Amino acid sequence: MSTQAQHNPLGEESIPKLILRFSIPAIIGMVINALYNIVDRIYIGNSPTLGANGLAGITLGFPLMLIQLSIGVLFGIGGATLFSIRLGQKKPEDSKKVLSTAFILLVGASLLYMIFGLIYLEPLLRLFGASDAVLPYSVEYMRTILLGTTFQIVGLGLNHFVRADGSPKIAMYTMFLGAGTNIILDPLFIYVFGWGMFGAAFATIIAQAFAAIWVVYYFTSQAKIRLDLKHLIFDSALAKKIISLGMPSFLLQFAGSILNSILNRSLTVYGGDLAISGMGIINSIQTFMFMPVIGLNQGVTPIISFNFGAQNYGRVKQAVRLAIMYATGIVLTGYLLTRFIPGALVSIFNRDPELLAFGEKALFTWTLAFFVVGFQVISSSFFQAIGRSKTSMFLTLTRQMILLIPAILIFPIFFGLDGILYAAPFSDFLAALLTGFFFIKVYRELDHLKPVQDSLNIPEEALEVM
Repeated sequence: MSTQAQHNPLGEESIPKLILRFSIPAIIGMVINALYNIVDRIYIGNSPTLGANGLAGITLGFPLMLIQLSIGVLFGIGGATLFSIRLGQKKPEDSKKVLSTAFILLVGASLLYMIFGLIYLEPLLRLFGASDAVLPYSVEYMRTILLGTTFQIVGLGLNHFVRADGSPKIAMYTMFLGAGTNIILDPLFIYVFGWGMFGAAFATIIAQAFAAIWVVYYFTSQAKIRLDLKHLIFDSALAKKIISLGMPSFLLQFAGSILNSILNRSLTVYGGDLAISGMGIINSIQTFMFMPVIGLNQGVTPIISFNFGAQNYGRVKQAVRLAIMYATGIVLTGYLLTRFIPGALVSIFNRDPELLAFGEKALFTWTLAFFVVGFQVISSSFFQAIGRSKTSMFLTLTRQMILLIPAILIFPIFFGLDGILYAAPFSDFLAALLTGFFFIKVYRELDHLKPVQDSLNIPEEALEVM
């Protein structure tokens, strides 16, 4: 074992303890982050004046919100990665320049996107499948959300820097602050003040504003590396590096926006507004069940990466094996709920008999193969953790893009609305099979890799950094 491994808990502490220690804060954070949209949908869906049309309005605007997220991820993850590298190189002044450059990128891009979104909002929503009945609800909600774009993107982007600055608990508190504010304000604005879709969106952007102000305050007063708002520095060379490092994460999030746009359009053609409302509910339920797996994955990745670099291949295998077990347990719990109480889950959002009937059937069908998703996510990310980023990117995209989008477009030609619903289990199962083929091959190869004394001299063929 290398000297580095001997002096780092990642190389010597119990793997199960490490996974819990690293994953639980990330899981809590991801679940809290998911509550923003879910809470809006619960309150809107149960409002007598909004109901199914309100749910459809949010669902149709979701691709635009995913683009907001992808911009925050582009400069947030890309910037935080470069920020951490410069800190590791003991270059605090360069880290400060990275932070300043990323902040300017976050603010600038958010303003441009806000202007673009407000100008083209109605044509975009029509393109996504908004009907005359649903369009007013979607416009009212999304116009307000777009006005708060800077809060959303700056808060999300800088929160990645908070973790990189060594304060993961502060990053988690930021999400608590935002989600908590939204949960409190939503019923007040929707039911008490009677502000409808505007109220739901206004509660969201106030919550995002609190989170953004909090992280800016942290970096101007408490952080190890401070952000000087009076003397901001923009470095074009650093901007290019930030964009390069953040591009894979951006593309994954942007792909989600494309997927949702195509899905909404297909639902409009084959199922109408009711199908869009139902799919909005299903998306919320699945997101809530799926976020703990993403948090678990975030927690186990550094454990795998460190031990692979230290050539502790036995610990690598144990970490990924346990992570797959835990992830499968999480999704299996959700899967069983969709088998036994799909109606109860859908009724949390709306109790309209027609929507409830469709939602129950759709949830049962859409999640038929959900039990394999935990394995697919952890196994595809395993390749990223050991430096095989291209393989990881390909396998990650198989489920949501390479397989699902063609299935959504082709299946309904033959099977109508049911074809759209069966596209998800088809994609989930086939993606898991494909991922398993790659994963088992590399997992077995770990037995044949022999540790060497110096962890910095890892054979290139073992790392295959792409």
